[in-house]
Amino acid sequence: SQSFIGINYGQVADNLPPPSSTAKLLQSTSIQKVRLYGSDPAIIKALANTGIGIVIGTANGDIPGLASDPNFSKSWINTNVLPFYPASNIILITVGNEVMTSNDQNLINKLLPAMQNLQNALNDASLGGKIKVSTVHSMGVLKQSQPPSSGSFDPSYGDLMKGLLEFNSANGSPFAINPYPYFAYRSDTRPETLAFCLFQPNAGRIDGNTKIKYMNMFDAQVDAVYSALNSMGFKNVEIVVAETGWPYKGDDNDVGPSIENAKAYNGNLISHLRSMVGTPLMPGKSVDTYLFALYDEDLKPGPGSERSSGLFKTDLTMVYDGGLSTSNQ
Repeated sequence: SQSFIGINYGQVADNLPPPSSTAKLLQSTSIQKVRLYGSDPAIIKALANTGIGIVIGTANGDIPGLASDPNFSKSWINTNVLPFYPASNIILITVGNEVMTSNDQNLINKLLPAMQNLQNALNDASLGGKIKVSTVHSMGVLKQSQPPSSGSFDPSYGDLMKGLLEFNSANGSPFAINPYPYFAYRSDTRPETLAFCLFQPNAGRIDGNTKIKYMNMFDAQVDAVYSALNSMGFKNVEIVVAETGWPYKGDDNDVGPSIENAKAYNGNLISHLRSMVGTPLMPGKSVDTYLFALYDEDLKPGPGSERSSGLFKTDLTMVYDGGLSTSNQ
């Protein structure tokens, strides 16, 4: 099984297939894990007895309640986990999404207490250690990411980030991050940057400190996160890529989105993960990586690329072949 290949299943759409169809679709692929942004009971139930690992999430708006009231955390677990587990293989609860870079100081301050209360509720239900608790960060939590060896967290997060990492370390939960080489290419649209982002042949980029030559942006971004963790004394905290992907279409003025580029990025990323070569600073293993996304979300706001990242159409056919169906392994 390729336990390191997952996919994001967002639901900001009005045309999604029924959960039972989605469960069958997933079973016809090498996808072993699914990340939900919420905790839709119909989907959790549909994935029962498939063995597929399920990541569920609390909404950002639930964080203050979870932080201030242990009973709210207990009832959240009672409602969203206990009726389904272990038939539905819930493996991780993510508390909020990209909270640290949200500029909402109230949410940022309450994030760790919310995580602790959910962890306590899991412990009380004898599920501590079986289901992990974490949160998901954007790459914006890094102050520096180039070269990868100089990766460091924004010092303005200071003790808050340290507290989160102490929580990850104490509970064996992962540090989840959303690296998007697509965004790196958007801010530097040279052809050699595109090749570097798409895992295509390129001259590589040398890290002046380590003299390591990086051949793709994904490895460089993940190693920057590793360096940031290491610099704070938490190199043993596991990194999970909670989101990464490439849109297959965008607005007229968008650079980068195309079927060819999306297929190259996701297909080459999947091959890279399957090779188990790892990254230069974490060789010989593949980080768990959740592709974005399972389906397009037609109700998402923002530029067209936000609604055009699905690997599958809502009629369950492939938008393009990224190498995920079990028949082409």
